Amino acid sequence: MWNLARAAWNLGRARRLPLSNALHSPFQERVLSLISYRGLSTLETSANESVISPELLGKKVLRPDRIIGQYEDLVTRVTNFHNEDKGFMVLAGDVFDVPIRKDIVHKVVRWQLAKRQQGTHSTKTISEVSGTGRKPYNQKGTGRARHGTLRGPQFRGGATMHGPKPRSHAIKLQKKVRRLGLKIALSARTGEGKLLVFEDLDIPSHKTKNIVNYISQMENTKKVLLVDGGPINDNLKFATGNLHYVNVLPSIGLNVYSILQHDTLVMTQDAVNRIVERMHTPINR
Repeated sequence: MWNLARAAWNLGRARRLPLSNALHSPFQERVLSLISYRGLSTLETSANESVISPELLGKKVLRPDRIIGQYEDLVTRVTNFHNEDKGFMVLAGDVFDVPIRKDIVHKVVRWQLAKRQQGTHSTKTISEVSGTGRKPYNQKGTGRARHGTLRGPQFRGGATMHGPKPRSHAIKLQKKVRRLGLKIALSARTGEGKLLVFEDLDIPSHKTKNIVNYISQMENTKKVLLVDGGPINDNLKFATGNLHYVNVLPSIGLNVYSILQHDTLVMTQDAVNRIVERMHTPINR
């Protein structure tokens, strides 16, 4: 992600103009320098509509010294697998710029991992173990310890005492805390400059080499999570199936644990809109 302002044609035009042109003001030079830093920005400007469109003038541009968690709307660059400019998009501040709280993230991850446990573990008690109920030998006269059954836990093939039984490991966590955890994870990736917004995730074929080439062009990327708005198309599903460092999710399946497992998060515009809509939907009590 790169930085500030409105349409791609404005920025392209600004780069092509000579320095002697009046459009190359000190403000514009600052804008163009910020674009090479990170894809978000939070620069408040006055009325330079030649560089920034009016609807984006109130937005802010991410600076290196900026504090994360100011609930400010951010402007990010929209691109694709070929790193082509596809315009700009505004990220809602109450979803992508919330204060980072590790305790909330810990609670949500613990809730996720506990809830996904199958809980199908089971052992047999003395009444469930196969075997006779006959007393093995007389109570007295043998010199051996007294026993009433061979199905006890002290015998080979006998019962297991206090063993696990099928149960649910899920713990309760409030919906607003779960929702806040997702916002924090998204804000953390945004603040690190590791959130990329793509126009779409279309690829020409199902060949794995396509994804390998695209991912290799991303800087400082080891593991990527691709998030699409709706169902994943077959080409993308087949192309990423053999890559352990690339995973694909629909927006409805985006979760905190998956975001933390990947150092780079790639979302389509549709996915961003759906996530914001989901975060703004009132919680049903």
